[in-house]
Amino acid sequence: MSDLATQETTSQTVVGWEPSMPPTDLIFDDGEPLESNRHRIAINVLIRSLQQAYLDRNNFFTSGNMFIYYSSEQARNRDFRGPDFFAVLNVDGTTERQGWVVWEEGGRYPDVIVELMSPSTASADTGTKKDIYERIFRTPDYFVFNPFDPNSLQGWHLDASQHYQPLVPNEQGWLWCQTLGLWLGTWQGTLDRETAVWLRFYDQEGNLVPLPEEAAQQDAQSAQQQLEIVQQQAQAAQQQGLQQGTLRQLLRILATRFDQVPPDIEPRLQVLEVNQLEDLVAVALTAQTLAEFVSNVPEGS
Repeated sequence: MSDLATQETTSQTVVGWEPSMPPTDLIFDDGEPLESNRHRIAINVLIRSLQQAYLDRNNFFTSGNMFIYYSSEQARNRDFRGPDFFAVLNVDGTTERQGWVVWEEGGRYPDVIVELMSPSTASADTGTKKDIYERIFRTPDYFVFNPFDPNSLQGWHLDASQHYQPLVPNEQGWLWCQTLGLWLGTWQGTLDRETAVWLRFYDQEGNLVPLPEEAAQQDAQSAQQQLEIVQQQAQAAQQQGLQQGTLRQLLRILATRFDQVPPDIEPRLQVLEVNQLEDLVAVALTAQTLAEFVSNVPEGS
């Protein structure tokens, strides 16, 4: 073939070339069960509590045990399914998604990932997956926790050189998640009828971020407490009103001992509190003259 023919063939090849399109036959359910019921509960706890923490926001997406597709090769090989829990900030949280497909999300990767380890996954969670999250995802905050081991919480934060650095726990053993502005720590209690040490979120002040049902219960308790306070105040006001009325009537009777009681005494009595009326009764019982009594009646406001 001549040089000219070669050039023409090469030119035609370049002009007609198009990049391969991302795969469209993605699967979003492999039918494999979670490690345990506790793992399922733990995933739901993280998802639902973050939704509660960000209740007034729609610019985030959080899920778990969901496929994440980030390259054609990975989609073909199906060698990576996705993290147990993840969150992505500054995206439309109202969009329905079967999975997280990076090339359909403007190239966005998870900002926070939590893997719930088990003996069979621990090496991958702290090895292969951690490497993927660091090198490919560039996920700022990554955590691992074994729901059956309360002391297993570990975390890493991506530094300026794009490498993971271990997070140092606080006095409670919690780790700070800079991306979410929340602490990640353990909490012992019963959830979905299973008592265990769970991974939970805490706010900056160290308060437990409630699940929706816990928040509803707290609101109900707070409303009941407010109602009881109002009822107590009403009862106290009623009792005080009765006391004030009785004391004023007593003062009117005592004042009849004096001739020519000033007409402004009555409105002045109306504004006095119970303790002032009680003091004035004591004066009226011992006063010898009208002037002595009147001088102890406070001026009206």
